[in-house]
Amino acid sequence: MATDTLHHGATAEPHEHHDASGTKLFGFWVYLMSDLVIFGSLFATYAVLMKGTAGGPTGADIFELPLILFGTFALLISSFTFGMGVLAMHANRVGQVKVWLIITFLLGLCFLGMEVYEFQHLIHEGYGPDRSGFLSAFFTLVGTHGLHVTFGMIWILVMLVQLSTKGLNAMTRPRILCLSLFWHFLDIVWICVFSFVYLMGVL
Repeated sequence: MATDTLHHGATAEPHEHHDASGTKLFGFWVYLMSDLVIFGSLFATYAVLMKGTAGGPTGADIFELPLILFGTFALLISSFTFGMGVLAMHANRVGQVKVWLIITFLLGLCFLGMEVYEFQHLIHEGYGPDRSGFLSAFFTLVGTHGLHVTFGMIWILVMLVQLSTKGLNAMTRPRILCLSLFWHFLDIVWICVFSFVYLMGVL
């Protein structure tokens, strides 16, 4: 009887961990859908205000596509490196997971550097968010995405600390998967920003 109880407990624990993991991932999907509504609203606002330049510059006047392409490629590659980190996690290679997360963080830093430089340059030229409705919508949409990337990078640092102290376990694995969803989501949103804001803006 005792043996049966022990056996039941041993099999129930992994099952409970699996259920908890699935619940976390489902909850995170719900969060991503709410975030999608926020970005959808910002895109809609930008679409309404993109022609509202108030006599100021248009996208074709201020967008530097080579610079934006550099940041775009950095973010796209970071999505690939994060995917490699998830594969390493499934192979129980915690050292490789940390290496891929560090590479992802550095690529995210390159992207943020591009964005900060662009904002600083525009404001220095007198094209801040208060210049026109177009620039206000532009700074809000792109800045909101950049803020999300910043939070994602902080999350990566937290995961690096937890992987160093706790390793790969039932707590860190779901968190890495949730972070992966978040990072890929930001990648998809940026492709939309790049296409809708920058490419259409220079046409």
